[in-house]
Amino acid sequence: MKFDLLRLIDILGTISFAVSGVFAAMQKKLDLFGILVIAFITAVGGGTLRDMLLGDLPVGWMRNLVYPVLIVTATVVTILFKKIVGNFQATLLVFDSLGLGFFTVIGLQKGIAFELHPGICVALGTITGCFGGVIRDISLGTIPLIFQKEIYASASILGGIVYFLLRLIPIPADMVEVIVIAIIFFARTVAVHFKMSLPSIY
Repeated sequence: MKFDLLRLIDILGTISFAVSGVFAAMQKKLDLFGILVIAFITAVGGGTLRDMLLGDLPVGWMRNLVYPVLIVTATVVTILFKKIVGNFQATLLVFDSLGLGFFTVIGLQKGIAFELHPGICVALGTITGCFGGVIRDISLGTIPLIFQKEIYASASILGGIVYFLLRLIPIPADMVEVIVIAIIFFARTVAVHFKMSLPSIY
């Protein structure tokens, strides 16, 4: 059950970030190839950096062709149904927030599998969840959200901290993962809705 849930989370995270990459690319009016490239780097960028830091090579998407297939499929489906969605910005927020939650949990689990300190696991979760978006935004010529005052990386860090606190309570591990994903998603979306942000020095 544990393995199956993590596998599902990984798949859903890949799809979510691929879709967010597609919508970000369409906002910039990229061509089909450009959209596919942005979808790909958004979906695998964070995990690639994480695996490189851990020395877990070749990186995951090179060892399992399911991920490239998922990304291409998600890209094609999203483009086909783009007119139904309509509001690119709102859809980008939803899928980006979902991907952030899913991939933060995957990064936490990867750190735990390598028997790393909880603080390092939280850092890996944040890297996995955030850096695909960082590479996406830089490629599109915009300042990455993680470097702005928006609640983004801090939502991932919050989720990581809550994860290790919940592990001290005798509740099923699967439930902990679902709770953490929900916390990250709602922290991100609620912060955007109410225009909440970190303190600014300007």
